[in-house]
Amino acid sequence: MASSSRIAAVLGPTNTGKTTYAIERMLGHRTGVIGLPLRLLAREVYDRIVAVRGPSVVALVTGEERIVPPRTQYWVCTVEAMPEGMGCDFLAVDEIQLCADPERGHVFTDRLLRARGLHETLFLGSDTMRGPISALVPEAQFVRRERMSQLVYAGAKKVSRMPPRSAIVGFSVDNVYAIAELIRRQKGGAAVVMGALSPRTRNAQVALYQNGEVDYLVATDAIGMGLNLDIDHVAFSALTKFDGRRMRPLAPNELAQIAGRAGRGMSDGTFGVTGEAPPLEDGVAQAIMDHRFTPLKKLNWRNAALTFGSVDALIRSLEESPKLDNLVKAREADDLMALKSLAQVAEVAARASDGPSVRLLWDVCRIPDFRGISHAEHASLLEAIFGYLHESGAVPNDWFARQIKRIDRTDGDIDALSKRLAYIRTWTYVAQRKGWVQDESHWRGETRAVEDRVSDALHERLTQRFVDRRTSVLLRRLKQKEALLAEVNDKGEVTVEGEFVGRLEGFRFIQDKGSAGADEKALKAASLQALAPQFHLRADRFYNAPDTEIDFTEQGGLMWGEHAVGKLTKGPEPLKPQVEVFVDEAAGADVAQKVQRRLQHFIDRKVAALFEPLLGMQKDETLTGLARGFAFRMVENLGVLTRATVAQEVKELDQEARGALRKHGIRFGQFTIFMPALLKPAPTRLRLVLWSLDRGLAEFPEAPPPGLVTIPIEPGAPDGADTMAGYRAAGERAIRIDMLERLADMLRAEDSRGGFEAKPDMLSITGMTLEQFADLMGGLGYRAERGERPKVKPVDAVIPEAPNAAESAADKPVMDQAETAPEGLAVEPAETPPPADVPPAAEALPDTGEAQLATEPADAQEVPAEIAEAPAEEVPTGTAPDAKLAEPEIEVFFTFTWGRNRQQQNRPKGQRGRGKPQDKAEGGGRRDRSSGGKPPRGKKPGGRGAQQGGAKTYAARPPKQDKKIDPDNPFAAALMGLKDKT
Repeated sequence: MASSSRIAAVLGPTNTGKTTYAIERMLGHRTGVIGLPLRLLAREVYDRIVAVRGPSVVALVTGEERIVPPRTQYWVCTVEAMPEGMGCDFLAVDEIQLCADPERGHVFTDRLLRARGLHETLFLGSDTMRGPISALVPEAQFVRRERMSQLVYAGAKKVSRMPPRSAIVGFSVDNVYAIAELIRRQKGGAAVVMGALSPRTRNAQVALYQNGEVDYLVATDAIGMGLNLDIDHVAFSALTKFDGRRMRPLAPNELAQIAGRAGRGMSDGTFGVTGEAPPLEDGVAQAIMDHRFTPLKKLNWRNAALTFGSVDALIRSLEESPKLDNLVKAREADDLMALKSLAQVAEVAARASDGPSVRLLWDVCRIPDFRGISHAEHASLLEAIFGYLHESGAVPNDWFARQIKRIDRTDGDIDALSKRLAYIRTWTYVAQRKGWVQDESHWRGETRAVEDRVSDALHERLTQRFVDRRTSVLLRRLKQKEALLAEVNDKGEVTVEGEFVGRLEGFRFIQDKGSAGADEKALKAASLQALAPQFHLRADRFYNAPDTEIDFTEQGGLMWGEHAVGKLTKGPEPLKPQVEVFVDEAAGADVAQKVQRRLQHFIDRKVAALFEPLLGMQKDETLTGLARGFAFRMVENLGVLTRATVAQEVKELDQEARGALRKHGIRFGQFTIFMPALLKPAPTRLRLVLWSLDRGLAEFPEAPPPGLVTIPIEPGAPDGADTMAGYRAAGERAIRIDMLERLADMLRAEDSRGGFEAKPDMLSITGMTLEQFADLMGGLGYRAERGERPKVKPVDAVIPEAPNAAESAADKPVMDQAETAPEGLAVEPAETPPPADVPPAAEALPDTGEAQLATEPADAQEVPAEIAEAPAEEVPTGTAPDAKLAEPEIEVFFTFTWGRNRQQQNRPKGQRGRGKPQDKAEGGGRRDRSSGGKPPRGKKPGGRGAQQGGAKTYAARPPKQDKKIDPDNPFAAALMGLKDKT
């Protein structure tokens, strides 16, 4: 060392420009070397010097990197990698207070004691080092530098209330990840910086923070070592750390080193705590703000004058104690632990038998344990490397290639990539050692390439996990008060500045679920602001859209294509529903009003088209009196009424009123009064919605599939839903009301007292099996008695000539004549079409208020003699009949008889057993009870007692005045024909 060399200690708190001062001083010399505490900081300083002097004269030497140009003038190194004995004009060591660090302090102490520049030497660090430096380097000059900005304690803050441009410090990987996850959910994302990251990954993460893509940084205490970032606030998530041996509280000067990252340059900064960290004590907080800390008195030291005569001699020299009072023996480092472990291996001890081999063993033991698996695992790896180096002078290419190939993968999560990055650092360190591999340049490039690939993958995973790019980009543009460009594709996907933010469903913006919590409102506001022109364009297109693009759902929703744009609500009348639109407030009142008008026009036209017969009847001013009142009931019930609920009103209607109502398509059925045109699928679907709205149902019943004659009864369906659907419940199924009326027409011709069986036509129009039909008849009030009998084989019957119609009519009672329909009306089609194509069924009698059921048995038709006397099939003599043919085939049949009085039949559920008996016909006269009611007691002509003694007789009805035949009755012509025949 030259006698004129200047030694200076530049001391002071953080943000005083000490590192910048050292760089300027080094560049003032022809050559120089600077030692820095971290690989990341070394890379940062290297980039700064390269920007000034170019890469051809600047070298970077760390444990894992070695960039040494041929004409190197300036060396940027980690403190452990600083070259010795080079004789540079300038030498500097940053963060010299790390001499007191339990793990690495002995290295910094050695540089303090032995490293010197030819012309100038600088030690940069904290004021706490003034005493030890004065004692150990008495010739050193002290330069005090003041902080350029204020540092203020801000107390405790929740992460959700953390201000932008903040750094949250954790002291474990798990803690850092947990905080970053929380910030992503609440703030949109955070960059992550840890000492274990490669410079490439660290720089990429820092770039996210520095360019404003994220406003938060989550880091370990690595940021306290000279990393210069634009941080306004530093928050500690804990006040203790694991130092490799035990959990211990952080000293005030350690807290200050980290907190000093806030407020760089001339900007003031703040610091505080967050999460589970307790508030700082007042004395500690004040000491950090005033930069006053307890001076260091003892520095860690380890003997640098090593003896390599043997392994034991080397260990003894490493364990020597310091002779100065200011120094304390350092704790046993990883390299010394590895040396002791390998010294116990017989093969290693045999190989390390001379000075060069012991020196080689020591160099191998100094490979850092980047993997951190265990001391035994690390020692095993070192043993293998030492064996190769001692045996052949270099690590074999094939073995080295296999180790790298296992690591050269970019799949997996953050933990897997972090482990690979730690593993490749070991092999990068080995490749950087001179002479340890056969092709140094190749393997240095190969390990560097693998590290870069893994680093890039790790940065990508960190960004995916901890950064919501969409939120960060939009919020950054929003803060800059720039106009945001929104686009909506044909799928409704909304992108703002190229970032997907959600979907535009109709006139509502549905934000993507991955939005950040705290900034969700701001992000949505930004999206809606950018979408304002899109709302108006879409509203114009919707207003001019045809009705075919709009529809209603069975739950009352209003759809435009696949998007819900509103819903129906209860109006003043069932046929006048109102509309509630689904439009975001940000779209504006004009858009909402335009959508509301269009939807109201649509539903009004839909009601007018599907319920045109009903609305036409409502507007018919020629309807007066009872007919108008009944028309109001039909409108009120949307065109379908159970007869039992309006029995009295129907009874009071005269033929003229009924004719006027029939002109509008009303059919008076035995069970239901309805408009056949309104039983079509489209009116039925809308009727159910309007009825549900009027009743205020939370869940609307669904319309049955079109074309079905019977459907299963839906359990839990509201009362009246089957009627509104165009069906009547009977047994376990419900039958369509128009087909029920056709069935009723058939049943009138049957003997409901004596019993009858189901005809094929009955089963045909209902589409049921015999058992299902029996259950249906039970639901209609009939008793079904099951029986079995041998099945009769069909025979060729001789059909007798049809008697003269006049004679036949003369032989039948008046009721039978009336109930016998003309030939053209008596035939029912075998195929059951949907309601749209079903004409009103023929009515055999003028409507008298209640349909009549036949109670007298039909005339028994005599079997012709030719059939009665037909001999049985002959069997040839000597031939036994077939056994199967000998056993008769059994068939099941049901006999149906009326099971309850008419009042209960026609009365809806819940009203049976109440009301007055209706014994009078519509005209006011007595009704013949034999048509369905109970017979009078006693033996009277025509009663049950008169029939027990002989053949059935018929009592003539008392003469009554003929009513005027309704010319609008569909059976008027048939009735007139019957009268002419009689």
